[in-house]
Amino acid sequence: MLTVLYVLGLTAESMTAALAAGRQRVDIFGVMLIAAVTSFGGGTVRDLLFGHYPLRWVNEPIFLAIVLGAALVTVLASFLMDYFRTIFLILDAVGLSTFALLGAQVALDMGYSPLIVVVSSVVTGVFGGVLRDILCDRVPLVFNEELYASIAILVAVMYMSMLHFNLDETIGSQLVIVICLIFAFGLRLLAIFYRISLPVFEYQEREYVRDPAGRLTMWALNKAGVRRREMRRRSVGAPRTPKDKTKRKRRRRQNRFELVDRGEFEYEDEQAPQNPHEEPHNRDE
Repeated sequence: MLTVLYVLGLTAESMTAALAAGRQRVDIFGVMLIAAVTSFGGGTVRDLLFGHYPLRWVNEPIFLAIVLGAALVTVLASFLMDYFRTIFLILDAVGLSTFALLGAQVALDMGYSPLIVVVSSVVTGVFGGVLRDILCDRVPLVFNEELYASIAILVAVMYMSMLHFNLDETIGSQLVIVICLIFAFGLRLLAIFYRISLPVFEYQEREYVRDPAGRLTMWALNKAGVRRREMRRRSVGAPRTPKDKTKRKRRRRQNRFELVDRGEFEYEDEQAPQNPHEEPHNRDE
């Protein structure tokens, strides 16, 4: 049963990866490569991390042929894929459930601790999609969409809990697997149709001007003999705004008026204006 679900999951992952590659306008080789990386990426990363050899798609090349064939069919029948969007979502949920449970089984068979079993489940179920999105130059959907990696965690915890209470001996190991698969599949569908997701963390840094006197460099410059007023005049780290420029222009104009009143201002024109507070005209006007 797991083998059949595994093939369905591989097919769904391969077809969705081919569509994602087509949106980036890659050639046929790129489509095949992205489809293979998406389908086998999670299991391959898990096996490399845990030293679990041989890799399944290497030992059984028929799975690789199925993935490449599904990608090729997607390319040839891409104009029909919009009509099968719901089917793809359902098959993707089947693939996630199957991959997560297989990852948990591999880690348990190798004798790892419960925490590593959960990691194995997440890596197997999620990393294929992460690699696909990285190759397609976009933020992985796992990080900002509905519940996905969380389902792999829950499946692993549920599977280990049922084994801990010896339910595999009471009701049978096959029934335990079926219950875990139905739980993960149903939870994924609920997350898709009701848009259930984890809380999103959003941080936007506020722009503010720091007083240079509170910086370590200010303390060092004070030790070197630089006056605080001179340091503040430099406005270290404070960008100059248009308002500051307007103030400086106004200050220069006021200083010029004071010089005119005292008769110390030298005009570039031959004759000074009758009104001392009237700005001198340019010669070109």
